[in-house]
Order: sequence, then structure tokens, then C-alpha cells
Amino acid sequence: MARELWEGNQAIAEAAIRAGLEAYFGYPITPQNEILEWLSRRMPELGRAFVQAEAEVGVINMVYGAACTGARVMTSSSSPGISLMMEGLSYIAGTEIPMVLVNVMRGGPGLGNIAPSQGDYNQICKGGGHGDYHPIVLAPASVQEAVDLMPLAFDLAEKYLTIACVLLDGSIGQMMEPIELPAMRELKRTPFPWATTGAKDRKRRILTSIYLEPVDEEKTNLRLLNRWEEIKTNELRNKEYYLDDANIVVIGFGTAGRIALSAVRAARSQGIKVGLFRPVTVSPYPYARVAELASKAKTMLVVEMNSGQMLEDVRLAVMGQTPIEFYGRLGGMVPFPDEILGEIQRVSKETPKVVDSPAKVWLQRMNALVK
Repeated sequence: MARELWEGNQAIAEAAIRAGLEAYFGYPITPQNEILEWLSRRMPELGRAFVQAEAEVGVINMVYGAACTGARVMTSSSSPGISLMMEGLSYIAGTEIPMVLVNVMRGGPGLGNIAPSQGDYNQICKGGGHGDYHPIVLAPASVQEAVDLMPLAFDLAEKYLTIACVLLDGSIGQMMEPIELPAMRELKRTPFPWATTGAKDRKRRILTSIYLEPVDEEKTNLRLLNRWEEIKTNELRNKEYYLDDANIVVIGFGTAGRIALSAVRAARSQGIKVGLFRPVTVSPYPYARVAELASKAKTMLVVEMNSGQMLEDVRLAVMGQTPIEFYGRLGGMVPFPDEILGEIQRVSKETPKVVDSPAKVWLQRMNALVK
């Protein structure tokens, strides 16, 4: 199939359609509006359901209802809109039904701005809503990777009866790149034995997230956690570059990881032995692989478009065995490759040491630069 030039958000929307999306519910918010707009035309053309709700709270509850029927359902939003969906997402997790969520992140906290950010990492990867649950979170670094991850997100959500989130920032949603779209899948609903299909010739099916007896709630939580252990064993994905002889390991996800790769290549041309580890599944996080890399590295440099949220997962993986440095940009600021290259050069010349808070050291340096 020939490659075509597509905008990220529109490509994601079309990839979802080709993955068998049956029903979409959404509400406009920048920088993900093009997903909503594309689906508002394409879904009715194909005889599929499209609803623009009155607000994000309505959106997620419509998703909840449609998911209970066994349909392939999805919503998309951006940071403040995702915040409004959190209660419904927790209900969906507790009911053990599949859905796909696309979060095109923007600067925050609060209403923030419409510039690209990675400030939603903790909100999404650590469960978000109340209770004990874990969504699968996939973090693409290009339009093509986002397109490739959409069918996977639907498949994983249905395989494990969970929420699967594709987490990207506004730059990927808004940029245009040549891509190859997947073939159109046959629209065929999986006959889930739990789905509320309205049949009259079988036993009544009840889907709920409320268990008033603590014993029953504990059993549900344990069932979710056992399923999560299976996901952690089977569904880890990452990309690795130049790590065979690297004594400096740069770690970044999404756009930050993509930009870091340019810096790593530039540093390599200067003779610096540096490599890049880019997690694609940021939930579950590839702790074991990061720990293995830490055992061989002189130091690690975490790069993010936030104040150091994935940094804490890296620190948990490394457990103090290797020094960790951090570089972040905040509020919708996107780092340039030269900024990250400068950090790599600095780290390569200094004697690494383990510190209690790499983010605090970084903050002191940033404050000095601002002054």
C-alpha cells in the first residue's frame, strides 16, 4: 500500500475505523479536535455510531453503556477533558469491560494551554480514577506508530477486558507525516459471554462495578490484579537504539524520546557512547529491562516534557544502583535536540553520583537559568 501524507489526529481516527470501531463518543477540546471532526463524517458514512455529547462526563458514561453491549467503543480527549472522565473510567475498570481511550496531551495544570505536553503521565499510568486498577497505556513517538498502535489497543482491551489508552502529545496529533494505513477489518462483533445484548433466550446478564460486600470487592480486585500480572508478563513493548556499548542511557517516551534520538545520534557522531531506551508500553512499565540497562551503564538521563513523572518509574527500576540525571521542559515547551545533546555532553564529562532527587537538582539548574 502506498504511503500518504496524513495529520496525526486524522490518521488515528481513520486507523480506529479500520480496526473495527463501532461507536465513538466525544466532546471537542484542542489539540484533539480533528479526531472528533474526522469521525463525525466517517462514522455516519459507514453506518456506525457517532455522538458528540454535552460534556466529557456525558461522554464517558455513554462509552460505558456502549461498551457493556460488547461493541468496539472509543473516546478521545485532551488533559482537562480526561480529568473529567476519571470517575467513569474507574467504573469501566471495575466492571471489567473493554474500551479504548486516546489522550492528546496539552500543557497544564488547570486549563493550561493548547501546547504539547507529557504532564498526564501519572494521571493515566497510575490508574487515574479511584480504586485499584491499571490501564494499558501505549505511547507512540510518530504518526505511523500511533496508527499501528490503534488496532493493538482495541485487541488488548478486548483480550484483557480493560481500558487501553493511546497516550500522545499535541505535537504528534497535529504534525503531518507520510504513513501507511492498515487494511479495513471486517466489522464483526466478538460474541462476549458477558455482553448485555438484549437477548430473551438466555439467563439475564448484569454488569456492575459496585460490590457492597467487602469480600466480593476484594475478589474483584484480586481478579483485576491477577489479570494485570498477566499483562505485565506478556505485553511489554519498547524501542532500543545504540545500547550495545552505551555507558550513558537516555530514557524518554513519545515525542521526548523521539527528539532524544536525534540528540543521541549527534552525540554518537562526537564519539560519546550513548544509547536510547524508549518505552512504548508506559503502563505496564518495563522495569526489568531498565534495571538490566542500569547494571551496565555509568549513568542514565531521563528526558520528559513534564517535571519528572516517568522519572519516578525509572528510579524505582534502578533502585539506586546507577546515578540518574533528569532534563524536562514544562507547560507546553518542547525541548530542542541541541538541549538534550548539551545534557548528554555535560553528563559525559562529569563524575556521576547518586542523588536523592534528580528532579530537585534539575529544578535548581532551571531556576538559575530563568534568573
